[in-house]
Amino acid sequence: MIGGLVAGLVDVGAAAVINQVEPIIILRAIAAGVEGKAAFRGGWHSALIGFGLQCAMSIVIAALFVGVVSRSRWLQRHWALAGLAAGPVIFTVMEFAVVPLSRATPAHFTPVTIVPNLAAMMMFGLIVAFFTRERR
Repeated sequence: MIGGLVAGLVDVGAAAVINQVEPIIILRAIAAGVEGKAAFRGGWHSALIGFGLQCAMSIVIAALFVGVVSRSRWLQRHWALAGLAAGPVIFTVMEFAVVPLSRATPAHFTPVTIVPNLAAMMMFGLIVAFFTRERR
């Protein structure tokens, strides 16, 4: 759980740096998943919804990671590789399943913008793997 929360918070910071915006804008973008475009006019209320959603999704992702890795001794021994490999999987699920099922406007990635976003997800996976390496 702690790993998911830490990874989720770092992810918000990474998204803010990548997109050159304040973290509150990232949190509103997350809230747009349930509020739609109104989230960007919602102020701190929408940011708090986004924060809650980010924490919840991060904990679920961490739990799924632990569930998968706990079935493989190799992945348990190579937790860093497992975490790094989880990044592109997380990115793909978010981009092609979660976001399309939400009210958020999908991001349009270019070859230039996809690289830092994939790197951020690899960092997310690595953080989760680090915090959960002893729990399996």
